[in-house]
Amino acid sequence: METKTREPQMGLTFEKVWAALMELREESKETGRLIREMREESKETDRRLRETDRLVKETGKSIGGLNNSFGELAEHLVAPNICEKFNALGYHFNGSNKNQEIKNERGQIIAEIDIILENNDCIVAVEVKSKPKNADIDNFAGRLEILRKYKDEKKDNRRIRGAIAGAVFNDHVKRAVIEAGFYAIEQTGDTVRIDVPEGFKPKEW
Repeated sequence: METKTREPQMGLTFEKVWAALMELREESKETGRLIREMREESKETDRRLRETDRLVKETGKSIGGLNNSFGELAEHLVAPNICEKFNALGYHFNGSNKNQEIKNERGQIIAEIDIILENNDCIVAVEVKSKPKNADIDNFAGRLEILRKYKDEKKDNRRIRGAIAGAVFNDHVKRAVIEAGFYAIEQTGDTVRIDVPEGFKPKEW
């Protein structure tokens, strides 16, 4: 049987150790470069996130301002003609008051009414929205409950009725407003129209 002879293994030499160290150094340099790149990318990501956050906040403010502008526009369109329109329905109002605040005994504002019309026996409170939604109906009804309680405390027994005005009125929302017992006031051209269907009876508080 033929016996295979092993090649004698060479031990570590200076050259091998040096080559290994150089290789490790190059790998360390590469690792360091990658870490620096990752840090730079992280900084850029943070910068972009901050910029995005800033833009979102600015956009939110702009949209909020736009909504306020629409609300103010709707209010300016409604207020100048509102007495005339209600008087055509048999009311006798001489003027309107805007942005009425209801305060409790501590002077805290507990509710606000956009427009209030008054005569000797009746009050009509008007909520003005750029585009009324179903949620506005219950919200406004709650504020009229507060107004009723406030007037009772003042020994003011006049009837209170409500109206919701909109620059843009969806048909289903307008229907819901009327079914809830509110007058629906709709912008038409440079004036407004009160939609009073046959048989409509306004709710009183």
